[in-house]
Amino acid sequence: MNIKRINRISEEVKRKISELLTTGLKDPRINSMTSVTKVDITRDLGYANVYISVLGDEKAKEDTLKGLRNAKGFIRKEIADEIDLRYIPDLIFHLDESIEQGIYMSKLIEKVAEEDARKKGKTDG
Repeated sequence: MNIKRINRISEEVKRKISELLTTGLKDPRINSMTSVTKVDITRDLGYANVYISVLGDEKAKEDTLKGLRNAKGFIRKEIADEIDLRYIPDLIFHLDESIEQGIYMSKLIEKVAEEDARKKGKTDG
């Protein structure tokens, strides 16, 4: 299948799931600070790996994943209503912690820069 078409479908699925996260899903387990970071659809359109980012503690992340996995059928139905495809991919939800890792790395860099500045200040004086 054409890569451009798969990418377009991936973006449409991402947009629809993001929309459902803000308006369509009423499950209290799903954290309100949840966002879809990426959707990878297989070449045969059989599966869609949906990567989500959840702002919160580990319990909030796990509860959100459980809620989304439980609502998978509803989400697929909504995608089918919006996107004209012969087969709707099976959704597989994954937790994307790249944002948290980026924040952690940023803090480490700031800490090292501060220590470096203090060391230079001591040797200059």
